[in-house]
Amino acid sequence: MRRHKETLVYSAFGLAALFVILVAVNYLVSQARLRADLTEGKLYTLSEGTRKILLGLQSPVKLRLYVSPGDSMPVAMRAFAGRVTDMVEEFKSVAGPNLVVETYRPLPDSEEEDAAQLDGIEPQQLATGGQFYLGAAVSRLDRRQAIGAISPQREQLLEYDLARAIARVGAAERTKIGVMSALPVMGMPMNPFTRQGAEPWVFANELKGEFEVKEIDMAAKAVDPDINVLVVIHPRDITPATEYALDQFVLRGGKLLAFVDPYSFFDQMPTMPGMPPQPGSSSSLPALFKAWGVGMSPDKVLSDIVYGSGTGQRFTPTVLTLNRNAFDRDDVVMGQVETMLYPFGGAFELKPADGLKPTVLVKSSRNSMLVPHEDASASGDAATKSFQPSDKEHPLAVRLTGTFKTAFPDGPPKPPGADAKQPDAAAPAGQLKASQGENSVVLVADADLLHDGAAVDIQEIFGRKIIVPSNGNLAFGLGLVEQVAGGSDLISLRSRAAALRPLTVVRELEASAQKQYLGKVKALEDEITKTSEKLQAMQKTGAGQAKSAEILTPEQQAELDSFRKKVVETRKELKEVRKNLRQDAESLVFWTKVANIAVMPLLVALAGLIAALVRRARAQRAGAG
Repeated sequence: MRRHKETLVYSAFGLAALFVILVAVNYLVSQARLRADLTEGKLYTLSEGTRKILLGLQSPVKLRLYVSPGDSMPVAMRAFAGRVTDMVEEFKSVAGPNLVVETYRPLPDSEEEDAAQLDGIEPQQLATGGQFYLGAAVSRLDRRQAIGAISPQREQLLEYDLARAIARVGAAERTKIGVMSALPVMGMPMNPFTRQGAEPWVFANELKGEFEVKEIDMAAKAVDPDINVLVVIHPRDITPATEYALDQFVLRGGKLLAFVDPYSFFDQMPTMPGMPPQPGSSSSLPALFKAWGVGMSPDKVLSDIVYGSGTGQRFTPTVLTLNRNAFDRDDVVMGQVETMLYPFGGAFELKPADGLKPTVLVKSSRNSMLVPHEDASASGDAATKSFQPSDKEHPLAVRLTGTFKTAFPDGPPKPPGADAKQPDAAAPAGQLKASQGENSVVLVADADLLHDGAAVDIQEIFGRKIIVPSNGNLAFGLGLVEQVAGGSDLISLRSRAAALRPLTVVRELEASAQKQYLGKVKALEDEITKTSEKLQAMQKTGAGQAKSAEILTPEQQAELDSFRKKVVETRKELKEVRKNLRQDAESLVFWTKVANIAVMPLLVALAGLIAALVRRARAQRAGAG
């Protein structure tokens, strides 16, 4: 009896000690914040660029996260809101005290709702008429950035959106942007003689709202050292001296975005008095392109049958309507663009120089070719009758990353009129021969896409101009500028994997069946054409024998019956394809659910059963010994 009491006491003390140890271990582990990301797409692991931005904060940045209570949000949005909260917490764990996170739960007619609206958070509407909030506001001193509505459609860009907002408010001062162009991008004052002027492009006005913008003359021989990003748009007739200035700008670490064009439709060239101006000027950066290993034909535009615009005789394969299949969806800028209008643009040939790595941001389809700019405006049959696809994807926009070398190893180019026989002067002491570290340059083979005529629709309502983007051109141009202005850390960010994983095998199965379906349709259409031709031939042959061309001969009737029979058989085959598609897709979904729901519990149960049998066998052996 006494021994039994001692055993109970020892057991009680043991349980109490075990409980204390578990509590202590749980507390220590929670303080250490040990985390492991086991997801395939590393959904909860921040990229190196984001970590550098967060660790580089010099003063506290406040992030206010507005998330409506769960009962006021759709069920699907609750899980997404949880992932947003997890992402913000991960930002906080990296930044430490320099990122202050405040979470608000706005209810209707509450102070939190007033605060959300003051911070620029937009209410998201429900089908029932209600609304909820899911957004973030980032601020430091007098600088503010708002992500008005965080939606699942931009989940792949969530890290980029948060990092960009923090980088903007955390910067010491506004980034200075230079704009150089042969076109009136920044506007043109009224000429008293021609009585012509031009307002700034919408693209330029949007830049002014985010950055400090300065216009750079096309004849500039140097770029101001306080300019961090330079946007060059259609550098028509650029001089070697100006190219040398761009060369040195890149080598000192400046970010260059160059929009060149083999056929600028919106660059209206003057003609004879009384005649309308003619478009079609060309631009390039010949010296820089040669040094970087980039080629672009200055007199040829891209024609693409897949992305051509219009129908029938108005089909114009040189005015491309690009969709997401043409974009690098892993790039954060291209992840924000759904469509682009690419009018009369060119294409690049890439043989990058040593130390440079190209990333193609926008590409054509394989059913494309380069055509002379004289044929750029051809449409319909005139544009397609001699079309011969090159069977390769042409780069339309490319990012070069790496160590750049000067395009002028012998020093600055000689001024016009200098004696060509005179030996070259020694390179100036301040000339850079190569970039000190990695840099990046973005090249686009079309400048017209930034023009108002291609990018936006401008309407005037009650005397007020309403600007509506007509495609993703504006988002593309502004996104590139914002990305390079944020530094190499933002440039290094890529689109993240989405938490919602579609059944890609099912999609591929459906696409395969759809391809068979389309093949059957084409075969049917071909059969219709052949049979119609045979009927017409038989009608011509029997026209002199029959009293009326409307009366069918026995041969024609037999051919028509055979055709109808083939139509019925083909339709049956199409129904069979659809039936097999539906059965295969349903079967695959069923077995996928079985694997996800039943297999894992069965494996766990099996592992437990094996462990129990092993323990029992060991106990029996111990008892026998």
